[in-house]
Amino acid sequence: MIRLSISLLGIALGTSVLNAEQQIEVAKKPGEKFTLQKTITLADMPLIEVDGGLDQFGGIIEPKQKATGFFRTEKINGRWWIINPAGGRFIHRGISSVKTIPTDGAQAELTKNFNTKEGWARATATQLIEYGFNGTGSWSDDASLESVEPRLVSTKLLSLMASYGKTKGAKMGTGNMSYPGDCPPIFDPEFVDHCKKASQKLIKDKNNPWLLGYFTDNEMPWRLNLLDKFLKLSSTDSGRKAAEAWLVKNKVSQEKITDDSRYAFLEYAADYYFRVTTTAIREVDPNHMILGARYHSTAYNFPPVFTAAGRYCDMISVNYYHAWTPSKTLMDMWLKNAKKPFIITEWYAKAEDSGMANTGGAGWLVHTQKDRGLYYQNFTLSLLKHPGCVGWHWFKYADNDPDAKGVDPSNLDSNKGIVTSRYVPYPPLLEAMREVNQRTYGLIEAMDKTK
Repeated sequence: MIRLSISLLGIALGTSVLNAEQQIEVAKKPGEKFTLQKTITLADMPLIEVDGGLDQFGGIIEPKQKATGFFRTEKINGRWWIINPAGGRFIHRGISSVKTIPTDGAQAELTKNFNTKEGWARATATQLIEYGFNGTGSWSDDASLESVEPRLVSTKLLSLMASYGKTKGAKMGTGNMSYPGDCPPIFDPEFVDHCKKASQKLIKDKNNPWLLGYFTDNEMPWRLNLLDKFLKLSSTDSGRKAAEAWLVKNKVSQEKITDDSRYAFLEYAADYYFRVTTTAIREVDPNHMILGARYHSTAYNFPPVFTAAGRYCDMISVNYYHAWTPSKTLMDMWLKNAKKPFIITEWYAKAEDSGMANTGGAGWLVHTQKDRGLYYQNFTLSLLKHPGCVGWHWFKYADNDPDAKGVDPSNLDSNKGIVTSRYVPYPPLLEAMREVNQRTYGLIEAMDKTK
């Protein structure tokens, strides 16, 4: 049972938030002016004790929900939850890119500190659980982490469109795939067959109780001008033919395309993409959740892509940058349109005291590791207050390694990790993370009582 100690003065969480005075200096990137951002931390919350009595997956044991042997979602008393295989209510707190670093210098440190990759996996899983994390996000070394104890709840990124797009000339851009004409070839007949073939590999995880679910892709280019982009493709392109057929069916003239038409086509395109990908996945693995396509940038401002995803996905995933505090208005929109819960799958801040250049990536720039920790608390406390949020993944496990060659331009030189590129942890950041992570369920209970 979760134990709470709530002062009469602190019980009005909304009032606490409004009256908080702590501010942190932040900037978008090096060289830009630092500005003050209001920051809510555990110091502004009621006194909450560490969560206790959790099951093997890290969920709340009582009251127990229906146990299916796999993860699922359920709305209980107005709040969405992940229900774990044992029937416990669960919030997924993960770290992305939990894997070893391939440069010579990092490999030498791995051998020195952990002896083997297996030693690294065991020590890292123990470290994450010690700091209140219960799982991993995209691009993690699942094979190594799944072979050791303690176990972490994993997710898998399938990259169905990204892998197909490469056969059509798509290239890796800054942080995501760049498709010819800015149009993902979702309407190609071959894409359906590609998804079916690529999904066959999922049979090995069909009965894995520690798998949360699958991301279909990362950062699909859902933009308002997608209809215009498709209409500029070659006259023989299947995407252009699909767009032209959509115009005819909906009695829209190319000369009179409005934003309403663009929104409608965006929903149509996203609906088709999710229908194709989820159908292929569920034909092979009907047991695990489909976690969406990790929306980013302008995409997470568009209601139609949430409406479309909600018809097929079990939850919606969002890479949420450029917000010091998550927008309630935006989160309300996600939940209203998808009618499914959401998980934040990328966000971070980088600090000057790391000594790194910090020119790459979309995360905030702050002065110190302590500031990074306070940002983590501010961000997650806002997420926990929202009834639609069922978890988050910090990006990422290790800092960028300046010695790495040929990497994505967004991953060159920045302090994104909970450890350095030589596996040295950042205690001020991790301690602030632990404070929230180990009180997640108590915080939810306290927040829900004040509504």
